[in-house]
Amino acid sequence: MFKKSLLLFIIITLVSCHATKSPIVTTKKAASKNNAYSSRTKKNSKSRNEVIESTSRTVVTNDIVSNYVLEYKDIAMSNMKTYGIPASIILAQGILESGAGRGDLAVSANNHFGIKCHSDWTGDSVRHDDDARQECFRKYDKVAESFRDHALFLTGKGRYSSLFELDKDDYQAWAKGLRKAGYATDPKYPEKLISYIERYNLAQYDAQVLGIKYRPIENQNTRSIAVSSRNESYYEVQKGDTLYSISKKYNMMVDDLKRKNKLTDNTLYIGQKLKVN
Repeated sequence: MFKKSLLLFIIITLVSCHATKSPIVTTKKAASKNNAYSSRTKKNSKSRNEVIESTSRTVVTNDIVSNYVLEYKDIAMSNMKTYGIPASIILAQGILESGAGRGDLAVSANNHFGIKCHSDWTGDSVRHDDDARQECFRKYDKVAESFRDHALFLTGKGRYSSLFELDKDDYQAWAKGLRKAGYATDPKYPEKLISYIERYNLAQYDAQVLGIKYRPIENQNTRSIAVSSRNESYYEVQKGDTLYSISKKYNMMVDDLKRKNKLTDNTLYIGQKLKVN
């Protein structure tokens, strides 16, 4: 009986020793899918999903794009003053090239403009699939360094010299000029930049630097929910509204809307009444 028990124990031990955990394999496609799912589930129903095609496919919401603009607008305006590149163009390129800061290169290398290593790059780098497999891209310690390198890249390359002859408030000419100079191979690149500039009123930051009055793009779907006795107009927040969408309806800047209503973040709730005049 003892021998049988001992034999059974030995067999069980041998089986346990040979049992191993199955390896976990991740791929770029699977990771992108998981990131997209995470982006969708972390945001509530007020936000609208948008797919940004840069060096990676990224799913973001309009709130994420708005927050990206608010986070980096000061850097963009500072670079406009120093290097002469419109802040609207800088921000639009950052949104598109980095997936509003959520793309693979932005996360792993703080590279917000998809700038590749090239022969003159001596800094850190990462490998990433783009036009070809495992291409070399620049890596930065801080996002601000990526914004500065973007400015130096444009000002230091002769093929972009014609851009700096354009008016600083003519973002459409700059967007088309970038494509013509070979910054991107996508034939729709100018239209994409212009779309972000107009949808998120990025030209307001050009106006601030140039000291000129900014007129937001008009939206005909404006509606006031209530008007007080002091002729102050209010808007009642509906499902799906964001600070950006409301600012567009009333031809306001997001910063002005937040300041007028003493808002410290971008959180809204249905039924909330916002002062809009």
